Amino acid sequence: MMLINRENGNILAEDVRRASAFWSRFRGLMFTRKLHQKAALHIVPCQSIHTYFMKYSIDVLYLDKFDQVIGVEEELRPGKIGRMLRNTASVIELPSGTISKTQTWVGQGIYFTAIPKS
Repeated sequence: MMLINRENGNILAEDVRRASAFWSRFRGLMFTRKLHQKAALHIVPCQSIHTYFMKYSIDVLYLDKFDQVIGVEEELRPGKIGRMLRNTASVIELPSGTISKTQTWVGQGIYFTAIPKS
């Protein structure tokens, strides 16, 4: 799946992995070496995250049930706890710098789409 900013058309990720089962949500990105530049993890349902047992910083998008961005955190460092925002339905973890590079802000919508076949 691809992740695209609905407002400006910028691609946030070309390889979105979904974590919706208990163990995949629990593990998240813990113990991984890095998150590839065009990858993302969509954790659903989820209201907040942490970066314990991670070795790199990430950008975080907090989404409501309509996939509207209701919060952002840029470069959340290892060993930290993310924000707790009311009405958060899911969270997207992205490589550091993605939010700024794609000009994704609070109030914008995002959408998921299948990768076009070549």
